[in-house]
Amino acid sequence: MNGAVRRSGRRAGPLVAVGMMSGTSLDGVDAAVLTTDGHRISAFGPSRYRAYDDNERGVLRSALGKWQGPEVDAASAVVNRVHAEVLDGFAGLDLVGFHGQTLAHEPRGRGTLQVGDGAALAQGCGVPVVWDFRSDDVAMGGEGAPLAPFFHFAAAKYIGATEPLCFLNLGGVGNLTYVDPGFDAPEEPGALLAFDTGPANAPVDDLMSARLGQAMDKGGALAAQGTVENGALELFLSESYFARIPPKSLDRNDFSEMIQLVRELSDANAAATLTAMSAAAVMQGMAHCPTPPARLLVTGGGRHNPVLMEMLRVALDCPVQPVEAVGLDGDMLEAQAFAFLAVRVAHGLPTSCPGTTGVGAAVGGGVISRPQPAGTLA
Repeated sequence: MNGAVRRSGRRAGPLVAVGMMSGTSLDGVDAAVLTTDGHRISAFGPSRYRAYDDNERGVLRSALGKWQGPEVDAASAVVNRVHAEVLDGFAGLDLVGFHGQTLAHEPRGRGTLQVGDGAALAQGCGVPVVWDFRSDDVAMGGEGAPLAPFFHFAAAKYIGATEPLCFLNLGGVGNLTYVDPGFDAPEEPGALLAFDTGPANAPVDDLMSARLGQAMDKGGALAAQGTVENGALELFLSESYFARIPPKSLDRNDFSEMIQLVRELSDANAAATLTAMSAAAVMQGMAHCPTPPARLLVTGGGRHNPVLMEMLRVALDCPVQPVEAVGLDGDMLEAQAFAFLAVRVAHGLPTSCPGTTGVGAAVGGGVISRPQPAGTLA
């Protein structure tokens, strides 16, 4: 690909980067600016959100789980167009971190697929773009996910944390990061443990779409009217995934059969039960933490669901708070993470390690695509 490289000069100073994230919940594109040297957060900048419309979301949904074909091509076109549109609202950037849209993830099988063309995006915006963050990790035996933990480590330092704590992202899939801020660098053994806990918002979103034609259970309103079916919850928790030692990761559709467990339930009871499954998955995951964390900071769309948040508070022994309680932006934390990772790639620093993805050694993923002068493109 034109202008794509695996490393750049290791400029030591801070860079102004925008991170762009389109998550498995398929709600839209988050973009956030961060100034960082790849070690410490210097400043948070402006952010933007652009929701997918129903047609765009339908195109993306039809491509989930696929590796190639017309549906994948159509999804890639949507991802590129919408990200270019969002990026057009920013100026003064040194770098873009472009995650793309995950369609399929099989780290022990066919690999991982995030659609979106970083080279085309770089050419369009005139700024170097870092993308394809996960492939190197998977190629070296890692899970390729989650990738936000290195940023979580920097965020823990930024808020002045002194005791171990956890960050929980509740997107389409839930992922947990245990951070010990007593270490100096995220790749040090013991500094981080991260893994996907299980499904989070995706099953409830799919239920709402299939039964009611709605994108989500906004504010947990439907789940609040229902009763949890304990038999279905017990069947869900018998899945072998929960017994696996982390690091470990999931594809959005790995627990798609959850819908079948609640197919005989009313809409409200089904929503309540699926929400309880997401909370129970987190509870199972917390048992893997090396020491009890001082608190759990929740990011992602799930923190807006009071039913889910209350289930977590009842189930866990530590305080459960949205990340806003410590001055962070839970809507933009994932986008900020990819701005941070983009700068680390640009400086030749690792972006994952054995404690976060199970990769054999600390590895720096990511391709850097630079805009090419006019007349040099093939």
